Amino acid sequence: MAISTTAGHAPHEHGKPTGLWRWLAATNHKDIGSMYLWFSFTMFLSGGVMALCIRAELFQPGLQFFQPELFNQLTTLHGLVMVFGAIMPAFTGLANWLLPLMIGAPDMAFARMNNWSFWLLPPAALLLLISFFVPGGAAAAGWTLYAPLATQMGMGMDLTIFAIHILGVSSIMGSINIIVTILNLRAPGMTMMKMPMFAWASLITAYLIIAVMPVLAGVVTMVLTDRHFGTHFFNAAGGGDPVMYQHIFWFFGHPEVYIMALPAFGIVSHIIPTFSRKPLFGYTSMVYATSSIAVLSFMVWAHHMFTTGMPATAQLFFMYATMLIAVPTGVKVFNWIGTMWQGAMSFETPMLFAVGFVCLFTVGGLSGVTLSVAAVDIQLQDTYYVVAHFHYVLVAGALFSLFAAIYYWFPKMTGKMYSEPLGKFHFWWSMIWFNVTFFPMHFLGLAGMPRRIPDYALQFTDFNRIASIGAFCFGLGQLIFLYNMLRSIRHGQAAPHKPWEGAETLEWQIPTPAPYHSFVEAPHVEAGDNGVIHSMTGGAHH
Repeated sequence: MAISTTAGHAPHEHGKPTGLWRWLAATNHKDIGSMYLWFSFTMFLSGGVMALCIRAELFQPGLQFFQPELFNQLTTLHGLVMVFGAIMPAFTGLANWLLPLMIGAPDMAFARMNNWSFWLLPPAALLLLISFFVPGGAAAAGWTLYAPLATQMGMGMDLTIFAIHILGVSSIMGSINIIVTILNLRAPGMTMMKMPMFAWASLITAYLIIAVMPVLAGVVTMVLTDRHFGTHFFNAAGGGDPVMYQHIFWFFGHPEVYIMALPAFGIVSHIIPTFSRKPLFGYTSMVYATSSIAVLSFMVWAHHMFTTGMPATAQLFFMYATMLIAVPTGVKVFNWIGTMWQGAMSFETPMLFAVGFVCLFTVGGLSGVTLSVAAVDIQLQDTYYVVAHFHYVLVAGALFSLFAAIYYWFPKMTGKMYSEPLGKFHFWWSMIWFNVTFFPMHFLGLAGMPRRIPDYALQFTDFNRIASIGAFCFGLGQLIFLYNMLRSIRHGQAAPHKPWEGAETLEWQIPTPAPYHSFVEAPHVEAGDNGVIHSMTGGAHH
């Protein structure tokens, strides 16, 4: 591999600010990426505390700790915090950190806008969390904020609507940045079809965000005007229609699921080839599959609404469109298995999380196909089966892929190695207790237990107890991850230049840890599929 560097050694990493100002005024993509990741982990822990409150209440029948009103606030805020505070910022943070390194760009395209899009997040998160303490408490209409419930809540709902607007602005600015960076700042020689899969996934996700975040902003603004300005969008007495809220919300909501899943697919498409010592199987079909998932995600929103009394024709259309998404998703799973097939596999922590992701995401996908059948969905609507399904997709999907990514790129980000025994322990602990928590929920749902209730009939006790014990153990396991990261950043062994033998994408060609300014001039790249570098000249700092 030919790498000649034209840049000399930079004295004191020139232009690197220090102290608090470095973070407040950060324009460096790595600093901003790090802040996104720490922010999202903080929100993940606070959303996790809410989840544990929910599971503590459900440990046995009867009301134990929380009044039903507070219980509903916890379920609502848990969903909002996890989706908008934990998962989405984490993927944006990874994109910030890695995209310029992967495509040979000097930085993100709009550095100051990048700073702004991050600093909008803490005030928005604060609005969500302080809404618990205002008169009437936090929003309690479920994370979907369905009208007419949402039009009757206290001021906590107004804070939530304001927070969603701010989070949406942040997401849209982040997405514009990602799109412009990928389309305009790729290194010479890196064509679109030679980009790494994570770059493709981030690009497609960014387009999805720009398409649907304004839809969410629109529908919560309609709720706001219904609440305070005498409109009747969702009030049947005034000629409005509460079901219209669901149509508009889910037109945002279903692509949102893929906004949280597509970056995960991109991450796993890097890690599995690396630890299989083989190039990604079927790169071109992966790109087309990712694109077609994004397109199809706009055509299936009403499968969340089979019980609203839609005509049979519409039920059939949304049922078949939903089943169709299983095809490109199946192509991806097939390609990952094809990559591992006869590869020289090794199972370091990132690979464990990636393989765990593929297995559990497939389970979540299969329960999704079950729910796509209108007749079945009408029975399972709003039961714990749905809760089980989307936690398999979002915890075993998005979260496991994020853990895989952090372990995989940790040496590049920090210049230190994490503790492999602790990483493996974290994986097996999470894997076991995740399934103990969420698998019983399938049976609860099939038996008819509705979700979002603080109390339940006696026959559901056993599975709820198992799920609650699993949840507390799973939550405890995430502290192992935190300990491993903090300890490794301070006391970890220095990482070798290329810690993973099979890692061939561009970010592994620059020094470890990645210097403050990665590329002084653009490297010229001869890239193969999935951004694998065959030769590269120029540009990297030593």
